[in-house]
Parts: sequence; C-alpha cells; structure tokens
Amino acid sequence: MSTNRFFLKNAAIVNEGLIFKGDVLINNGIIEKIFRKGFGESASLSDEVKTIDLNGLHLFPGVIDDQVHFREPGLTRKADIYTESKAAIAGGITSFMEMPNTSPATITQKLLGEKFELGREKSLANYSFYMGATNSNFEELAATDIANVCGIKIFMGSSTGNMLVDNPDSLNKIFRDIKLPLAVHCEDEQTIRANLEKAKEQFGEEIPPQQHAVIRNHDACEKSSRLAVSLAEKYETRLHLLHLSTANELRFLDNSTPLEEKRITAEVCVHHLWFSGKDYSTKGNFIKWNPSIKTENDRISLISGLLEGYLDVVATDHAPHTLEEKQNPYLQCPSGGPMVQHALPAMLEFYHKGIMSLEKIVEVMCHHPAICFNVKNRGFIREGYAADLAVINTNQPYTVEKSNLLYKCGWSPLEGTRLNSSVVYTFVNGYPVYERGHFNESVKGQALQFSR
Repeated sequence: MSTNRFFLKNAAIVNEGLIFKGDVLINNGIIEKIFRKGFGESASLSDEVKTIDLNGLHLFPGVIDDQVHFREPGLTRKADIYTESKAAIAGGITSFMEMPNTSPATITQKLLGEKFELGREKSLANYSFYMGATNSNFEELAATDIANVCGIKIFMGSSTGNMLVDNPDSLNKIFRDIKLPLAVHCEDEQTIRANLEKAKEQFGEEIPPQQHAVIRNHDACEKSSRLAVSLAEKYETRLHLLHLSTANELRFLDNSTPLEEKRITAEVCVHHLWFSGKDYSTKGNFIKWNPSIKTENDRISLISGLLEGYLDVVATDHAPHTLEEKQNPYLQCPSGGPMVQHALPAMLEFYHKGIMSLEKIVEVMCHHPAICFNVKNRGFIREGYAADLAVINTNQPYTVEKSNLLYKCGWSPLEGTRLNSSVVYTFVNGYPVYERGHFNESVKGQALQFSR
C-alpha cells in the first residue's frame, strides 16, 4: 500500500453518545488523534498523509458482529470466510465472531486452531471463532484461551448441525466451571419436537412456512431462556443470550445495571427487528430462522427492549444456505439466511423512521459488542484504538438486488427493499479495504484480542 497514514476530515463523528464535527488522523493502523471542530484544534500534516474529505458523511466505529455462520470448513457451497467477510466489509462490519457448527464442528482445540488459520489466510475483516460445546467435550472447553477466543457456544436447542447440549450434568458443569462468556442458543428441544409432530399430523409433509413460528414457539424460547438464566444466576456465569425473539424473554433481563457490570446480557438480531409473522405469506422459507420470527407484537417489543436497555447488542446471525436449499419444502428447508452486507443499512432505516438515533445504533452495534466480550481496543473511535471505521452516507439510497449482492449464496431476504443509507468506506486496521463499491484486498483482518 502507498501509505499507512490517513487524515479523515470534516466527518460527522458518531461515538459514545455524541455526534460532532471532527477529523481523525490514522497512523499505522491506529487512531493517533481526534480533532474536534470548533475547539481550536487543527492538524499539522506531512506529505505522507492521504487526506479524505468526509464532508456530509457520518463516521462510525466499525460494526462488531458477535454472531455469524460463515460455513467454513466443510459447507463452502453455501459460503466461506473470504466471500462473507467481503460482504461484511461492504456493510460496515469490521469484526465478526463465527459460530462452530461447521463440518467438522469446532469442538476441539485442534479444530479451533485450524479455524483461526483459515481466518488469518482468508478474512478481510477482523475475526474470532467460538469454541463449540457438546455433552462430552468439557476438557476441550476448559483448555480454551480466554485472551484469544471470543467465547463458548452452547446450543440448548438444536439448529443447523448436531451440537445439542441437553444433558443436565453437562450443562451444570459448563455453567459452573467455564470462565469464558457462554453464548447460548435457547430453544427447548422437547417442546419443538412435540409441536413438529402436531404440525405433521395436521399438514402431513406439506407444512406451510407460517407454521415455523408455531413449531418453534414462544414457550420453546421462554422455557430454555429461563433455564439458562437460572443456571447463570446459580453459578454467577457470564451468560450472553443469543437472538432473543419474544417479548416475554425481556422479563429475564435487567436494564438498571451498567453494561460493564452485567453478568447476563442479551442480543437481538436484525431480522427479528425487521420481519414479523405477517411476512411469511410473501417471504416463506426465506425468513425461516431459528429461533423463528414471531408476531408483530414481539417485533415491536424487541425494538422497545433495545431502546430501553434490556437488550444490549444487535447482531446478524448471518447463516446462508444455497438458493436451491431455501426453495425446498418446509421440512427439507434449512433455517437461516444472509444478512451481513445489509445489517447496518437496515438498522439505519429505524433512524430514518425516527425510531432510533444514530448514537443508539452505534451503541448497540459497535460499543456494546466490544464491552460484552471485552474486545481489546476496538468498537470505539478513541485515540490509541485500532482504526476500524465505517463511513456512512445517510442520504444515498439503493435497492437490494441480485446484481449487487456479495453473498456466495446469491440471494437475500431483503431483495427488492429500498435502503436509504449506504456504506461509502470501510477501514479495517487503518486501511480502506472498501471504497465506494471497490475493494483493496492487500491487507487481511486480524484476530481479535480480549482483555480478560
């Protein structure tokens, strides 16, 4: 690259609850200096600095997505680390934490190490990988490096892959003795199986997509979340509840404790804020996710829960499958869909509708994931922090179409949607990897570090 020093001037900087006009000097991947306009601060620059004028644009910290499925190794017909990290970068996501239900599943330290090597070789974004729990791999979990691994993933409800942890002794031991954050998928398996049998009795093999919210219903989520919270409270576990989907689950959460002091935190995903049960009639299996998308009341309640501080983080649960797979009948159709390229622009629609401020969007997509997982020196625009940044034009609309998708699977549940904001630049470790639709891939992402 020609320079490792950049001067971003005249930006509307959105950071730590404020929006202010300012400049940012980047030196060798680090934010060296922040200059606030109107405070008499000015920069003295050498010829070695590349200046980029961001007048009329907003500067965000890079988004940290704490839940993605990039499908590598073993499922690369759907996605891989290179293609999906590239799509993430185009969406302003500079760091991701990837799930273990690949093939083979990431349930040993050897396999975890191989994942990190794939990240080093292929990822354009910064990365970490969860260690996956099973009923019988406690020793492998206990060997996980707390400074270099984001957390432990527990499927308390089965999803894509076969990693269900349902043995009470195993769950108690993990919650009691593992010191990393436990990121938990909560759906009660017995409830789901009973509901599925009822649906088969009623519809045979032709179960309509709308039944997904009946099969994976409120009771399944609430029962499992209640169990996870009770275990965490019993053992003072650091618990992170993934992709909450119901209004009632909010009652298990606390909005009075500062995030830095919370032992139990919770995530909501973009699709649970965007879609509701009424969308099954037009989107069908393309919005089949686990946990299911539920009622309009749930959607509205989740938005309120986010605004009121019960929910802490917005993530994507980016989980692509091939178009052919998603066009299968309900029983043969896997759950999940792609979202990383469009998550931030989709969330910015809540800003355009007057529902959510830019400061709040940055808080829940950038600051809070860094706090929840103790990510070292990222997630904020601060001097001395890594220069992971997203430049946003909130007045540059575009329509999601197949022609502009970067996902390897080649489809999106948002196709045909007009989004009013665009990502203009994405800086990763101080370098503009994405610029107005073009990529410079000469620099790869770095493994995230954690201050624990």
